Amino acid sequence: MIVFDELARQGHEQVLFGHDPVSGLRAIIAIHSTALGPALGGTRFFPYESEEDAIADALRLARGMTYKSAAAGLDLGGGKAVIIGDPHTDKTERLLRAYGRMVDSLQGRYITAEDVGTTTADMDVIARETRWVVGKSRAMGGAGDPSPVTARGLFAATRAVAEKLYGTTDLSERTFAVQGVGKVGSAFVQLLVEARAKVVVADSFPPALEAAKEKFGVETVPLGEIHQVECDIFSPCALGGVLNEETIPEMSCKAVVGSANNQLATEKDAERLHDRGILYAPDFVVNAGGVINCFDELQGYNRERALYLVDSIYHSTKRILEVAETERILPVQAAEKVAEQRISEIGDLRRFRRSGDDRA
Repeated sequence: MIVFDELARQGHEQVLFGHDPVSGLRAIIAIHSTALGPALGGTRFFPYESEEDAIADALRLARGMTYKSAAAGLDLGGGKAVIIGDPHTDKTERLLRAYGRMVDSLQGRYITAEDVGTTTADMDVIARETRWVVGKSRAMGGAGDPSPVTARGLFAATRAVAEKLYGTTDLSERTFAVQGVGKVGSAFVQLLVEARAKVVVADSFPPALEAAKEKFGVETVPLGEIHQVECDIFSPCALGGVLNEETIPEMSCKAVVGSANNQLATEKDAERLHDRGILYAPDFVVNAGGVINCFDELQGYNRERALYLVDSIYHSTKRILEVAETERILPVQAAEKVAEQRISEIGDLRRFRRSGDDRA
């Protein structure tokens, strides 16, 4: 990968590399856009196979955050951070605080939060070195774990898709195949079970799978088979890239609605889904509950207000599907169009500075 060529291709503003030899910190912060506001995005702690893989993931995720915030109507840009390492063995207080210093050096251009491999407790540690962090515990003045809220937003989007497919938001007796029962996936499964839906799940982590089976009484299948389950809606709730040229021909669902970021391995995979008659609800629209929750924390967290905005994902999903149908384009194209239109129309307001220190 030629980094500057890739930045130009995807339109990123800045990439910051950080290293602390004492803790072993190796971190990358990618800022895609600050047109609408500071770039907000979580910190992913993951044992990447190569530094190039880590850079590519940070760039891809940062761009997704720009579109996610814009499509949700938030005054935020898009950014993402990755820490290279195993969160189970490499995570230390020194490393997290060194990373917090790295975030602080950007002086509010980037605001971090939790993601795969990081937790609310980690955000509390990072907050000892910078104020540019959300998703802190309630004891520390934050909103707490955003995972249940992300699941709530996903559930709202699912109801919109069900209405599009079946003319009703009732999910009872509908079959769901959920890939990944971590924090978000598990909370989503609970909502589905409470709605009397039939749920089949899979996960690469056996304890999580057993916990879901015991708690919710759901059926389980091997991870490599979950996308093949005959169902109404397939819900990828783990890592990205699960919708690709190998899996799509094997799928037996009517729609895809999931919380995982970057579910499409390539842009062509959206067309592959369409050709198979599978409705794809764009991931950056339906999984925006977490960032909406974090955005509210920046204003002094009010849970009632945050949940009201999260529930509006039902309406934003309906809008995207209506635009796609009216203009005869793919849903992901419709979502990008809506996001880009907002960035173009509202982002220009920032040329009118309110003060000499106007970063918002």
